[in-house]
Amino acid sequence: MKNIQRSLVGILLGLSLLWCLADGTEWASVPHFFAWRTLLMQWTGVLAIGVMSVAILLALRPVWLEPWLGGLDKMYRLHKWLGIAGLVLAIGHWLLSEAPKWLVELGWLTKPARGARPALPEDALVQRFLAGQRHLAENIGEWAFYATVLLLTLALLKRFPYRYFFKTHRWISLAYLALVWHSVVLLQWSYWASPLGLVLALLLLGGSVATVLVLLRRVGHQRKAVGEVAAVRHFAALKVVELDIALHHRWSGHQAGQFAFVTLHPEEGPHPFTISSAWTGDGHITFIIKALGDYTNTLAQRVQVGQDVELEGPYGQFQFQGAATRQIWIGAGIGITPFIARMQTLAEQPDGKTIDLFHTTAVYEDEAIALLEQAARAAGVALHVYWDQRDGRLDAARIVAAVPQWQEADVWFCGPAAFGQALQRDCLALGLPAQRFHQELFAMR
Repeated sequence: MKNIQRSLVGILLGLSLLWCLADGTEWASVPHFFAWRTLLMQWTGVLAIGVMSVAILLALRPVWLEPWLGGLDKMYRLHKWLGIAGLVLAIGHWLLSEAPKWLVELGWLTKPARGARPALPEDALVQRFLAGQRHLAENIGEWAFYATVLLLTLALLKRFPYRYFFKTHRWISLAYLALVWHSVVLLQWSYWASPLGLVLALLLLGGSVATVLVLLRRVGHQRKAVGEVAAVRHFAALKVVELDIALHHRWSGHQAGQFAFVTLHPEEGPHPFTISSAWTGDGHITFIIKALGDYTNTLAQRVQVGQDVELEGPYGQFQFQGAATRQIWIGAGIGITPFIARMQTLAEQPDGKTIDLFHTTAVYEDEAIALLEQAARAAGVALHVYWDQRDGRLDAARIVAAVPQWQEADVWFCGPAAFGQALQRDCLALGLPAQRFHQELFAMR
């Protein structure tokens, strides 16, 4: 999480510093409100298009950034906050443009007389062209702003169905291209000759290329494989379906704890699910999927053996790495899936670590628990099952009591975000170093 925060702050501060160096205005000598308005419009415009460009680039799912950010799940959290920052900055930019006009109409402000624009040299062809595009760029930017506000608001609404979010979110790419043109035309010309101009040019070019790839649906193309549903298993009491996928194309392999984007129904789009099986090279991958949303609630009725499947991945850094010789795993509900895959790996390739697995569940299903116990025995993992109705709520105090050597352990958590945050807070309060608590942020929006 700290790297997400550092990245967001670093981008905003870095662009602000470059803008200050490029502008070079003596702020104490700014003559009036409208001069300040012009200055602040340039600043907010630079920040808004800058963070939007980085957000678009992250939409390409660059795996080389995963080690720094802690996985694609963390990368998407940064993508989300960049989108929110871009939305706030764009609203501020728009208000700086429009609000003074309203105040002038109300008689609360007096607009200073504007002198003639300096004549451009005859050989300044690019400047003359851009100057002629100002009115069009302003109109395009305004309508692109309205579209962006609407689409980003829909993206942030959890109640907006994923299948519609999947389709409409790509439209932001079209609005972004319009805002790129708006920025190129209206950015102060002198900025382009500064380091800010170079950075913006790279961001706008990279963002535009990324936009084309998004629109052409080429994101993750090199990491895709197709196959079919080989077997389906239902655990009705848990509202869980287990899918065995037989791949037809080559899969690069995966580590336990990683996830993939799974497309079972093209109209629904790809959904991220944790891989719940170790990779053995036989072309089979298993996913255990719980009915938690509008799509997964219908999956048990819709999925069939022989159905075509497309996978994209693997992604994620929830891979159980660390120097500690003891680990504590906490799998809450369907959050047990990465630990199942890891136990399959350890059954074949023990790593010598002492491991306690805590599984807390609201529904006790005998067959599922029996399979979990069998996997734990094969892997040499100490299993602790907590059934809410029988055992009450699992918390840090109960984990510490069950594992006296907890201070020597790395803690790995997968499950509901709020539960994980509460456990992390309590573990840190007890003295666990923050870097030894690992939590997957499994939310793509």
